[in-house]
Amino acid sequence: MSQSHRGQFGTGLLLALLAGPAAAEALPPLRINPALLGAGTPPPPAAVSVTVEPVVAAKAPAVTRLQVAPAPTVRVDLTPQQAVPVTSAVPPPAARASRAATSAKPETPVAKAAAVATVTPPAAAAQPLPPEPKPAPPALAALAEAIQKPQEPPHVEERPAIPPLYSAHVAAGELPAPALKRTAGVMPYLKRPGELLPTFIAADHIAGKNDIEVVASGNVELRKRNSILLSDRLTFWQQENEMEAEGNVRLSRDGDRVRGPKMRMKMDDSTGFFEQPEYSIRRIKTGAAATLWTGVEDRVAPNLTTGYGAAERMDFEGEGKYRLSDATYSTCTPVAGRDPDWFARTTSLRLDYDDEVGTARNATLYFKGAPILYSPWISFSLNHERKSGLLTPTFGSTSTGGMEYTQPFYWNIAPNMDATISPRFMAKRGTLWNGEYRYLQPSYSGTMQGQYLTEDKILRKRRSFFSLNHSQSLGYGLSGSLQLNNASDGTFFSDLASGSSVIAQTNLLRQATLAYSGGWWSANLLAQSYQTLQDPSLPPVAEPYRRLPQLTVTASRSRLPLGLTAAFNGEYVNFSNATQSLEQARRFTLYPQLSLPLTTDAFTITPKIGLHATSYNRDRQPVGTPEKLTRNVPIFSVDSSVGFERDFEWFGKPALQTLEPRLYYLYVPVRDQSLFPVFDTGVAGFDFAQIFSENRYAGGDRIGDANQATAMLTSRVLDPLTGAETVRAAIGQRFYFSTQKVGLPGEVLRSDRQTNYLGSLSVRVAPQTYANADMQYNPRLSRMEALNLGGRYSPEAGKLLNADYRYTRDALGQIDLSGQWPVFGGWHAVGRFNYSTKERRMIETVGGLEYDGGCWIGRVVFQRLATQTQQSNTALFFQLEFSGFAKVGSNPLDILRRNVPGYGVINQQGTEGPLTVP
Repeated sequence: MSQSHRGQFGTGLLLALLAGPAAAEALPPLRINPALLGAGTPPPPAAVSVTVEPVVAAKAPAVTRLQVAPAPTVRVDLTPQQAVPVTSAVPPPAARASRAATSAKPETPVAKAAAVATVTPPAAAAQPLPPEPKPAPPALAALAEAIQKPQEPPHVEERPAIPPLYSAHVAAGELPAPALKRTAGVMPYLKRPGELLPTFIAADHIAGKNDIEVVASGNVELRKRNSILLSDRLTFWQQENEMEAEGNVRLSRDGDRVRGPKMRMKMDDSTGFFEQPEYSIRRIKTGAAATLWTGVEDRVAPNLTTGYGAAERMDFEGEGKYRLSDATYSTCTPVAGRDPDWFARTTSLRLDYDDEVGTARNATLYFKGAPILYSPWISFSLNHERKSGLLTPTFGSTSTGGMEYTQPFYWNIAPNMDATISPRFMAKRGTLWNGEYRYLQPSYSGTMQGQYLTEDKILRKRRSFFSLNHSQSLGYGLSGSLQLNNASDGTFFSDLASGSSVIAQTNLLRQATLAYSGGWWSANLLAQSYQTLQDPSLPPVAEPYRRLPQLTVTASRSRLPLGLTAAFNGEYVNFSNATQSLEQARRFTLYPQLSLPLTTDAFTITPKIGLHATSYNRDRQPVGTPEKLTRNVPIFSVDSSVGFERDFEWFGKPALQTLEPRLYYLYVPVRDQSLFPVFDTGVAGFDFAQIFSENRYAGGDRIGDANQATAMLTSRVLDPLTGAETVRAAIGQRFYFSTQKVGLPGEVLRSDRQTNYLGSLSVRVAPQTYANADMQYNPRLSRMEALNLGGRYSPEAGKLLNADYRYTRDALGQIDLSGQWPVFGGWHAVGRFNYSTKERRMIETVGGLEYDGGCWIGRVVFQRLATQTQQSNTALFFQLEFSGFAKVGSNPLDILRRNVPGYGVINQQGTEGPLTVP
C-alpha cells in the first residue's frame, strides 16, 4: 500500500478504538500494496516509538498501549504471527493523552492475544512531543479528515501504490487481494548514514515499561534489518539497546546461523555472548565483514567460505568478530547423528571476518574420527587470500633423498610482494633450505629463488642453487630483463630435484636483454652465456657459445610508392667460448628486402627480393684459414595462393568447405661456405612450419642454396554460422630443380629431386573429442619417416583421456598415454605412461588416485622418472586437502598438471590470491 494508505489506516484505527465499537465498524478495509510483498523489513519510521497492540476483534475493549514519542509505528497482525507493517500519522491530542495516562502504569501485561511491538533506538526517545494542536473534532470526522489529508513522516521514502485499475477490481470483488509472502530470512537493507533502524518484536505475550524494557515470551521473534532472532523468552532494555534471549535461541544473520540455550547482545557495538552455541557461518564477501546488526557490505568475491561447529561459549567482540571457547570447526556440512569427516578441536578459536583470518590455539585436527595433527597455534585464511604464517607441512619419500619432511613458512610482505622459506629435511642428504621471493610493481616484476644444503651426507660437500628472473619496463618503448641461474655442481638437480623438466637440465641460462620497440622498427641487445652441468658418470657435454653481446635490428614499412613493402634485418654478435681450443668470431649480418604484395578477391601473389650480406672477424681460427670472411647472397622468392569455397552438407548438417592451394618458389644462388665457422647453426626440421622458409638452416652461419618450388593444398570444413573448424587436412611437398651444394660439416648433401610428402589431419569428432595426425612419407622408399598421432577425449571437467604416439625413424619412438577419470563413488584415477619403443624402457610413469569427499580431497601419487644414467628416480606423494582450512602432505598438483595435459583439480576450491599491483 502507499504511504498515504498506511497513514489513513493507522490514524483511523487509533481513533476508532478510542471512539468505541461503532466507530470501529466504520473503519475502511485494509488495502495491500504488492510492492511490499516479501519485502522483509519495513522502512524505518520517522521517530522513536514503542507500540504494543494485541490482535483482537474490532469490538474488543480498549487496549493498553505504551507511547513514548510522536509518530508511532503500528504493526497489525492479519493472523497470529503474520504481521504487516503500517505507519500512522500523528495522532490527535485525545489519543496522546490516553497513551500518556496509560504509560504511567509500571507494567501492563497483554493476555490471550499475539502481540507485536516496534521498538526504535532510544536516541530519539528523548525528542519532545510536538505542540498541542487545537481540540480535535469527533472521532469519525477526524477519520474523514485523516483520509482526505494524510500526514507523512517527512523523510520516509515513497513506495509505489497498487495501480488504480487493479485496486478497483479488488474492491469490486472481481480479483483477490494479493496474499502476504513470508520469507525464511530477511531482505538486505542498505542503511543510510545517520539513519536509525527500528527493531520489531512479535510474541504470544509482550509486556513493557516505558523507556526501560520490553519483555516478550512465547514464540518470540525479533527482527532488525537483516537479522532474525527466535527464542522462548526475550528481554529488551531500551536505554542500553541490549537484549537477552533464553530458551531455544536461534539467531539468523545473512547466511549465518547460531543456536543455543541463551544469548545476550548489545546492539550498538555488537558485543555479547552465546552459551553452548552450534554455529553455521556462510560468507561470500571480502573486505570488511558485514555488521552484525547495522551494516551491509557490497564487495562480493567468487569464493564461498563456510564454517560449522559447536562451542561451550561464543563471544561477540564487535562487528564480524567471534571468539569461541572449547570449540570445533569444520567446513563439512553437518549430518545429524555423526561427526563430520574432518574437524579441528581447539581450546580457543577466533574468527575475524574483518581481516578474514581464523586463529586457533591448542588445535588438534581429526580425520575420520582419528587425530592426525596437533599444533599449539594455527592461523588460516577465511577467504582463501594470502596471509603470513606457517603453511601445512609436507611429507614424502624419494630414492635419492629418502624420507622427507618440509615445513614452509609464508610471509605476505605486501599485496605486491611475498616470500616463502621452506626447510626440507631429507634422511639421506640433510637439510636443504629453500627460499623464494616474488615482487610486482607497475613497471617491473620478478622472482628470486635459492636452495642451500650445508653438507650433503652422501657426497660430504656443500651444495646450492640460485635463480633470478627480472623484467623491467623503462618507458619510451624500452624494456629489459635479467635471468641468472647457478648451481654448485653438475648433479645438483638429478640428486635433489624431482620432475623431468628439472632433472634433465644440462645448461643453465644466464642472460640480460635491453629491447626497444618503435612501431615500425625494433632493436634488441643481448648478453648471453650458460653454465653447463657436467655429470662425471656421463660423456662430456659441449658448452654452448656465449653471445657477448648480440645486437639485432628489424624494420618493416608497407604502403610505399607502387605498393612496395620494405624490410630489414641486421645483426651483430660476438661468439666466445671458455674452451681455449675452440674458434671465436664476431659476425655481422645485413639483410635488406623489398616485396610487392598483389592481392585480389580471388588470389594473392607476392614477389620478393633481398640481399643477405655477412662478414666474420675470427680469432683462434684453424691454421691456414683467413681471419676475415665475407658472404653476399641474393635471395628471390614468389609466394602465391588461391582460395575456393563451397556449401555442402556434412553428416546431414550445413557446412562450408574450403580449398586453398599455395605455391612458393625460392631461388638462392650457390656461395662457397666451406671455410665458414659454425657457432649457432643446425639443420632445421622439415615440417609445415619450415617448408615455406627461405633457409633450410636454423642460424646465420649457413645460407642454403635453393632452386625449388613448394606446393601445398589445404582443405577445411567450417561451421557456416560460427566459423568453427571441424576438419582441417593439408598435404605438401617440395620440388628441387638443382642438387644441393652448401652444407654443414658432416652433413650428407641431398641429391633427390623432391622431398618426402608432408601430411596433416585434425578432426573434431565430437564437441569434446579431437584427433590429429602428422606424417612424413618417403615415396621413393615407400616408408614412413615420421609420424605423430594424437587424440583427446574430455566430455566434462574431471574426465580426460589423452593418447599420443611419436615416431621418427632411427631417432625416436614413444607411446604417451595420460588421463583423469572418475572410477566409482568419489574416486578418480589419474596417470601418465610414457614408454620409449626405441630404448625399450619406461621414460616416466605417474599414477595416482584422488578422492573427493566434498569438504576434503585425498591424493596418492606415485612417480618414476628415468635419468640419463639408465637409472630411475622414484617419489611417492600423499596429500589431504581440507577445504578452506589446510593441506597436509606433499603436493603433487604441479606434477599432475605437467604430465597430464588438460588435468583439472576435482572439487575446485578457492586458491591463494596472486600478487597484485599496488
